Amino acid sequence: MSDASGDAVDAIIGQWEAERPDLADDLWPVQVIGRLQRLGWILEKEIKAFAAERGLELGEFDILTTLQRSGPPYELTAGAFRKAAMVTSGAITNRIDRMEAKGLVERVRDTGDRRAVKIRLTERGHEVTRTFMKEHLANEARILADFGREDSEELAAKLRKLLETLGDTSIK
Repeated sequence: MSDASGDAVDAIIGQWEAERPDLADDLWPVQVIGRLQRLGWILEKEIKAFAAERGLELGEFDILTTLQRSGPPYELTAGAFRKAAMVTSGAITNRIDRMEAKGLVERVRDTGDRRAVKIRLTERGHEVTRTFMKEHLANEARILADFGREDSEELAAKLRKLLETLGDTSIK
């Protein structure tokens, strides 16, 4: 039976146990999946607000950091972003258009294939990413401060195992 003083997921489980006692033994996955979903919503809201305070949308931050961590020459094709972000080509195009207008990225023709266009981080994009990333890590540490580093590392190991089990082993 769920603890009435628990979180929202405990309350949901308790409601299901009351409504469908025959499912009580089958509700155990909700403890994990429900909490992961709620955490995803909460964290997305927190990080979106953090990015907005710095004049960026969450998707723009994703593109900046993806380009930065890709290493020199800090460029990728729009298709590579589409694959990583799992969004439509129109969404990527619109995002790149906005970022280009802000001077964060530029489109460059591939010297090997003039039909191919790559998205390259500009010097301003590098500056914004360096500053933002340092602040972003501090913000994430703030979010996890009460949880602690040791508990975070233990949870990270378990989440890694779950992701690997589900086949999410590489970002490439």
